[in-house]
Amino acid sequence: MSKKESHPQNNNVHDLRSAIAFLESLPGEMVSTDVEVDPHAELSGVYRYVGAGGTCERPTRKGPAMMFNTIKGFPGVRVVTGLMSTRERVGYLLNCAPEKLGFLLKDSVKNAIAPVVVDRGTAPCQEVTYLADDPNFDLRTLLPAPTNTEEDAGPYFTMGMCYASDPETKESDITIHRLCIQSRDELSMWLTPGRHIDAFREKAERAGKPLPISISIGVDPAIEIAACFEPPTTPLGFNELSIAGALRGKAVELTHCVSIDEKAIAHAEIVIEGELLPDVRVREDQNTNTGKAMPEFPGYTGEAKAALPVIKVKAVTHRCNPILQTTLGPSGEHVSMAGIPTEASILDMIDRAMPGRVLNVHAHTSGGGKLLAVLQFKKSSPVDEGRQRQAALLAFAAFSELKHVILVDEDVDIFDTDDILWAMQTRYQGDVDTVTIPGVRCHPLDPSQHPAYSPGILQEGMSCKTIFDCTVPFHLKAHFERSKFKDADVKKFLPDFKY
Repeated sequence: MSKKESHPQNNNVHDLRSAIAFLESLPGEMVSTDVEVDPHAELSGVYRYVGAGGTCERPTRKGPAMMFNTIKGFPGVRVVTGLMSTRERVGYLLNCAPEKLGFLLKDSVKNAIAPVVVDRGTAPCQEVTYLADDPNFDLRTLLPAPTNTEEDAGPYFTMGMCYASDPETKESDITIHRLCIQSRDELSMWLTPGRHIDAFREKAERAGKPLPISISIGVDPAIEIAACFEPPTTPLGFNELSIAGALRGKAVELTHCVSIDEKAIAHAEIVIEGELLPDVRVREDQNTNTGKAMPEFPGYTGEAKAALPVIKVKAVTHRCNPILQTTLGPSGEHVSMAGIPTEASILDMIDRAMPGRVLNVHAHTSGGGKLLAVLQFKKSSPVDEGRQRQAALLAFAAFSELKHVILVDEDVDIFDTDDILWAMQTRYQGDVDTVTIPGVRCHPLDPSQHPAYSPGILQEGMSCKTIFDCTVPFHLKAHFERSKFKDADVKKFLPDFKY
């Protein structure tokens, strides 16, 4: 999508179905197939070619979202993937130019609208109910949780909005975690250290009590984006559903669960209700013994964890003819969900410290939206020299899992990788423009963060954070002006040309 094109309006998007309908109205944004597909590896294998993008194994590409209408072994359930696998499509869904999405999210945090609760009997997510105490209940045959590859530890729910509350304060939080089906009524849950729901779980476990948790699958994309905010932008006790409310200008609707004392997203396609059990752990690959979990955002398959918390499922509710939403771990969809909130967090922190200097931020695809940020910095006077590196330090503080920052000047397009690398080749000298910060915690899924990789890493999960300063020294700016071409009206010569 060209930055000069007008944005289609989607004011009616409020759930997954309305989002799909909107994308179907746009050329090239949604495709579907009636051919039967196996959820075990085949579904993801197909979409890798169609439009996964991101850090997926090549060949892959940025392309349309895809609906699979016929799932082997699961009549009556469809599966959709890739709704947010391109930044341009997220822009359509959120009524925003793609390069301004970080600013939209930043403003939405400040204008949050708290969720509201609707009557249980009116919630679309509860049109059909299955209770786990029914002897015929079996999660493995009820929902087509896909595997990304043939080596996965098991079937995974990858787009479940996990909602739980602090057992003491009753403050609630929503996040996305990988959930592997372990038995007819059990899921394992991997919680990245520092996530709010893990803090809730620990409190409940210390008290010897289970933690009620709902998992809403297939929701408004605004909710999926908002759920990926992290501290310090959204501290403990901040309900990210209120950011989704701001994005839509209307409160997200929740409803009371049917089997546990917790709430779920009322317009979800599917809700899994359960309890995180205290002091119960399970080996993630106990059913397959592959030693592997599933592909994660850096493009590598994560190792199966030896001891993960367990969710005991109490019930499943869903809409009639439900749509299960899934994502490929290393796809562009992860970049959108993780990266755009990262951009918002960085923009907010730096703007408060040095207003007007950082013009924009891009959480780059190659880092899965987490590991690499490109900062566009404007030096307006000699005293701004050095402040660009201060901005990079603030970026690391705004998002603790960030590994690398590339700094560029205002004339560089941070959404064009060629332009970023051009700046690195012509405005960067490694011996004076590289700043390293060793021995800092980063994201645990980066496989290079291991003592065997670098003697400077004392234990797994530590990293050397690095700033690549590709900005021109202020006193030399006159010598680094780009060649200027005449501003011409291309439409005069090529009326249908888009640029």
